[in-house]
Amino acid sequence: MIKIGDKLPELSVKNQEDKELYLSVFLGKKLALYFYPKDDTPGCTAQACSIQNGEQKLREMGVSVVGVSADSAASHHKFATKHRLFFPLLSDPDKTVIEAFGVWGPKKFMGKTYDGIHRKTFLFNESGELIHVIDKPDTKNHAEEILKIFGQF
Repeated sequence: MIKIGDKLPELSVKNQEDKELYLSVFLGKKLALYFYPKDDTPGCTAQACSIQNGEQKLREMGVSVVGVSADSAASHHKFATKHRLFFPLLSDPDKTVIEAFGVWGPKKFMGKTYDGIHRKTFLFNESGELIHVIDKPDTKNHAEEILKIFGQF
């Protein structure tokens, strides 16, 4: 699992347009890389819309945002179009990026245990160094959380 001070891994996956996107394209920019369980579910929609609503302030602060889940590129495309998302969504059905960041594992819901994606956000500085991890993002106010933390660095 990646930890504070580690560099952004050299990984690539497809975005919602089914085009290969390399994480290294974000070097030189502040990056909020957030992992979420599933497109178009209530919590994931609230989180994406919070980020969308903070677009102007995020851009002003020079923060790029990327969402990652195991959903298909087609699912991401539908989700991004429906909610007019300005940021890329990465499709990781093989869980390459998800496992590299250590966000796949046991979860509990309604008394049942299953494996799934843990909702987490990783913040990287312009040098590609991990500076902060939001372990339990506030889905309804996630843009504000990201802005507040980047404002401290």
